Amino acid sequence: TTKVYSVAGILPRGSGLVSHRPFRAPHHSVSAAGLVGGGSTPRPGEVSLAHNGVLFLDELPEFHRDALEILRQPLEDGTVTVSRVAGSASFPSSIMLAAAMNPCPCGYLGHPTRACSCTPYAIERYLQRVSGPLLDRIDLHVEVAPVEYADLAGDSSGESSAAILRRVLAARAVQDTRYKGTGVTCNARLPSAMLRRVCRLAPDADRVLRGAFERMGLSARAYDRVLKVSRTIADLAGSERIEAEHVREAVQYRNLDRKYWYTA
Repeated sequence: TTKVYSVAGILPRGSGLVSHRPFRAPHHSVSAAGLVGGGSTPRPGEVSLAHNGVLFLDELPEFHRDALEILRQPLEDGTVTVSRVAGSASFPSSIMLAAAMNPCPCGYLGHPTRACSCTPYAIERYLQRVSGPLLDRIDLHVEVAPVEYADLAGDSSGESSAAILRRVLAARAVQDTRYKGTGVTCNARLPSAMLRRVCRLAPDADRVLRGAFERMGLSARAYDRVLKVSRTIADLAGSERIEAEHVREAVQYRNLDRKYWYTA
């Protein structure tokens, strides 16, 4: 990460090292070169400046379509290659991508109390700005319901961040032990060659995944990602084997593209 920031000329003043994981949140008007890198003298883009950290894309459909499509290869390979006449340069891009968007231009499609004012054509055009292949590379699709007033004004609180952190650290410790000496750091970085050995399914879990694969028409890439997410859910639950309930939860995180993109 420090090398990337050094090449970009944005190392923190007075510091020789980047000591915190980066968080990058570019505006949706960013160009393709600004997002993935480019220029006459190749420079790293936002996806490389977020290396080992988080790249957050708010209002995802508002980004230029060509910029989003170029993201597909860096998300898959963890590296960006910028080629020019004088040569090429490769920059790392091992990131956690987080994105947010509305379900339609007005933002009220599916709202429980407010009617959507968009035409079907406007909704379809808006959603099609984000392609299926890009969605396929995103592990979790979470639809967030509007927050009720009582929840905002009430005194009740959910699980504390400290408690969640303890569960996450325990799951990461399990993964550290599992992948010791392999070069793999977590379930998300699991190569295909190790996937079947690490993600062992209980018989019921295999039947659930088979049914979801056939019913939802999942791609091979989505299948691998469901397995990895199931493995993480099992780790959080302290289970050595992936059970049916872990697969069911993981499959729920693939529903967003089926709900809107293939029915719009």
